[in-house]
Amino acid sequence: MVAFTSLLTMNSVNIALPTMQHEFDVPPSAAQWIVLAYQLPLIALVLPSGRWLDLVGPRPALALAVGGFALTSVAAAAAGEFAVLVPVRVLQGCFGALMLALTPALAGRAVRPEARARAMSVLATLGPLGALTGPALGGLLLESFGWPAVFLLNVPICLLVLGIGLRAIPAGRPLCLPDRSWLTEAALVAGAVSAVLLGVSFAATDGLPWLGLLLLAAPLFLLWRKRSTSAEVLELLRRPGMAGPHLTLLGIGLAFAAMNLVLPFYLQRVLHVDAATTGLTVLAFPVGMVLAGPLGGVLGDRWGARRTGLLGVAVVAAGLLLVLPLSESWQPVDLAWRLLAAGLGMGLYGGPVQSLAIGAAPRSRIATTAATIQLARGIGFALGPALATTLWAASGYTLSGMRLGLGLAVLAAAATLPALTLSRPKVAVVSPR
Repeated sequence: MVAFTSLLTMNSVNIALPTMQHEFDVPPSAAQWIVLAYQLPLIALVLPSGRWLDLVGPRPALALAVGGFALTSVAAAAAGEFAVLVPVRVLQGCFGALMLALTPALAGRAVRPEARARAMSVLATLGPLGALTGPALGGLLLESFGWPAVFLLNVPICLLVLGIGLRAIPAGRPLCLPDRSWLTEAALVAGAVSAVLLGVSFAATDGLPWLGLLLLAAPLFLLWRKRSTSAEVLELLRRPGMAGPHLTLLGIGLAFAAMNLVLPFYLQRVLHVDAATTGLTVLAFPVGMVLAGPLGGVLGDRWGARRTGLLGVAVVAAGLLLVLPLSESWQPVDLAWRLLAAGLGMGLYGGPVQSLAIGAAPRSRIATTAATIQLARGIGFALGPALATTLWAASGYTLSGMRLGLGLAVLAAAATLPALTLSRPKVAVVSPR
């Protein structure tokens, strides 16, 4: 439920972006920051949050993360200006980072290794299910109550999570303040990611010199690399079998987010359907995930997590390739069945791929590994809209630019196939006596 809630909010806003862009009177390149302002702290804070969560009790951590998330959701709904909404979304993303780092850690500790793929499939289904169900529910709320209602969508779910979690999860150690290195690391990661996103976002509309901001990311990364706190993360990522799952989560996250940004504009600006129809059309994707998610978990535990992950990624890429044409003559149903196919692949791949990474981690570093998983996915979620918007803007916000954005999604999904195939853990060979 925590994973569902976090990503529900992250993407339910997408359905309201055309409306908010019009009401706030900002261009699409600025309106996307209503989404990116939330995603940036997810990337910046998830790594230090993972290490911090290894030191504190799960119940107080859950109360802080979910309670803060609910309060900032109310604040976002009350924001009447673009300049107010964006910083509120940044604060909401800070609590979202805690939630994303916490959920895989709780699941990884709660199950036996032989059932790990099924447990991760639940998370892998519920998280993106929230991300795609959000637009469907958000579209109905947008039509009836306006865009502020979209931000209130997850508040009842947060209250339900708090009620269940505070009773079912052991308290463990009390909360403690993170040390100074926590804030320093977060600032370095946030600066590097912001430089990349700002450069990519504004290069197409305001000129190529904006790409110069990308150069700032390298020294910030090197400063992070020299810090002692980076050693644990780098050691984890160097472990055999870690690179493939992380690159796969990044690539599929990028493809997913690029698609999720383009399709509401396509449905409302090209096919001229209302927000409610838009939401119901994209609901086909999470339907596919729900259908295939349990199967992905079972296959991952019995047939093999890597083979199941490869099958799922191939189906995602094939489904996105079917979406790519985006014809002006399509009806919503023409898009819906294609999204259903891509959703089936998403349901198959997520749990097995995450279980590969969790299974390669030492038990004492499960929360940190969960954070690196979410970091990889979060980078994909942030880069997808930025790159898709850049391609769309470069074409003058035309339908061909939307197709370019979806072409990027297809390439990102397809590129994960060799990464997952070639990255394998070392198998110890026992010599006969």
